[in-house]
Amino acid sequence: MAALMLQGTGSDVGKSVLVAGLCRLFTNRRLNVLPFKPQNMSNNAAVTEDGGEIGRAQALQALACRVPPSTDMNPVLIKPQSDTGAQVVVHGRVIGQLGAGDYQDRKGALLDAVMESYAKLSGRADLVIVEGAGSPAEINLRRGDIANMGFARAAGVPVVLVGDIDRGGVIASIVGTKAVIDPDDATMIKGFLINKFRGDPRLFDYGYAEIARRTGWPGLGVVPWIAAARDLPAEDAVVLDRAVATGGGVTIAVPMLSRIANFDDFDPLIHEPAVRLVFVQPGQPIPADAGLIILPGTKATIADLAFLRAQGWDIDVAAHVRRGGALLGICGGYQMLGQTIEDPDGVEGSPETVSGLGYLPVTTRLTGDKRVVDVTGTSLREGAAFAGYEIHVGRTSALASVQPLLRLADSTHDGVVSADGRIAGCYIHRLFDHPAQRSAWLARLGVQCDGVAQEHRVDQALDAVAAGLEQHVDIARLLDIAGYRP
Repeated sequence: MAALMLQGTGSDVGKSVLVAGLCRLFTNRRLNVLPFKPQNMSNNAAVTEDGGEIGRAQALQALACRVPPSTDMNPVLIKPQSDTGAQVVVHGRVIGQLGAGDYQDRKGALLDAVMESYAKLSGRADLVIVEGAGSPAEINLRRGDIANMGFARAAGVPVVLVGDIDRGGVIASIVGTKAVIDPDDATMIKGFLINKFRGDPRLFDYGYAEIARRTGWPGLGVVPWIAAARDLPAEDAVVLDRAVATGGGVTIAVPMLSRIANFDDFDPLIHEPAVRLVFVQPGQPIPADAGLIILPGTKATIADLAFLRAQGWDIDVAAHVRRGGALLGICGGYQMLGQTIEDPDGVEGSPETVSGLGYLPVTTRLTGDKRVVDVTGTSLREGAAFAGYEIHVGRTSALASVQPLLRLADSTHDGVVSADGRIAGCYIHRLFDHPAQRSAWLARLGVQCDGVAQEHRVDQALDAVAAGLEQHVDIARLLDIAGYRP
C-alpha cells in the first residue's frame, strides 16, 4: 500500500481541494484510492453510512474516490462550540466536550484511534491520500500532535508541503516552515507544491528555484487558480467572511451566526442565476429587500440565538415577517424559530431555558444523544423530492396542531410550516441539493430554478480540478514519493 500526506504552510491554503482533486485523478486512472484526515476541526460535518459523522471535506474526497464515506476517513473530529471549548467526535461518535487546554493535553491519547482507522483504510487501498490540519509550523501544538508530523512519523507517511501564493509570502512561509520545525520532522517532507497561482507561472521561476535551494525540497508543481474549485463545498467558515452577494433577481439572506454549521446547505443557491444570495456579516443589517431569510444550522443554538439578538437581526426578521417575507429555519435555525429552547442538562453550557423567536408553535429540548442519519423524502405541499441528512442534538415538539413541512421515506414527518406557508423550519440539511425541491422553494419566490442537481455540479468540478492537477503537477514523482509501484 502506498500513501502520501499533504500538509500546508497554514490553514485555508487549499489542502482539502488538492486532496480531492488527486483522489479523483488517481481514481480516474483506475487506482483504488481512499482519503484520510487524522484530525479535523470543523462544524461542517457529513453523515456516513453507519450513522457516524466526519468532516465535510472527507465526504467530498470520498465522493472524488467514488466510494461511500466512512468514519475511518476522519477518526477524530473537533466541533467548536465556543472560543475555548469543543465537542470531540471519535470514530463518528461524540465522546464528550473539552476545553482547548484539556484537548491539547489529551490529544496524544487519540493516536491509537487514528492509527486504527488508518490501518483499516490501508488494508483496502492501492493509495491513501492524507490531509493534514493547520500547519506543522505551529510548533506550539507539536507535543502530542496527531494531525500533522505526529501522524506522519508514526505511520511513516511521506509529506508534500503546500503553500498558497494567492495570499502572499509563499516563499517565506515554505522556507520558514523548514526553519522552525524539528529537523526529524523536516526529513518527512519530500517536496512542495505552490497553489492558487494567478497569471504567468514563469514569473515565479526564480522564487520557485529559491525555495528548492533554501529548503532542499524539490518543487512538484505550480497549481493555477482553478475556477472549478469554487463549485466544491467548503469546510471552513472563513470563506464566508469573504463571501459576496451572488446572482440577481430575488434576494435570499443568510445571517452569519458565530457558530454557523453545515453552511454548504446554500451552495446550490449560490449558482442560481435568479438568486442574489447574501451572507449577512455581523454588524450588518439583513437586507430589507430579501424575499427569504434563512436561519442556518449552528453548533451552539442558545449562544447563537443570543448572538443573533445582539446583532439586531431579530428586529430585522420581525420587520421582514411584517412585510410578508418568507422565513425558513434549518436545524439550529429551526430550533430558534420556536417558543422555547430548554437545556436542562447543560448540553451547550450552563443548564437554562431561553425564549425562542416565537414564530412557530414548537419547543425544543436539548439532549445528550445526537441524531445522525441520511434521509430522503418529499415536501408535503408540492410533493417535491429531496435527499439530505440530519445531524443534531435535541428534539422538537409541537405545542399545538401543526402542519408538517416534509414527509420522510419512512412515512414520518419533519418540520413545521405556518398556515400561510410563509414561515417554516426543519432539521434537514442539503434540502436544496435536489433540483425539484429547490425549484419548489424558488417558485414560491416567483423565480425559476436552473434545474441542475448539486451532486452533478460537484462531480463535474472534481473532474475539472483533477484535469488541472494532471497538467500542472509532477504526478509521476508524487506516485514515486508515495511508494506506489504498478
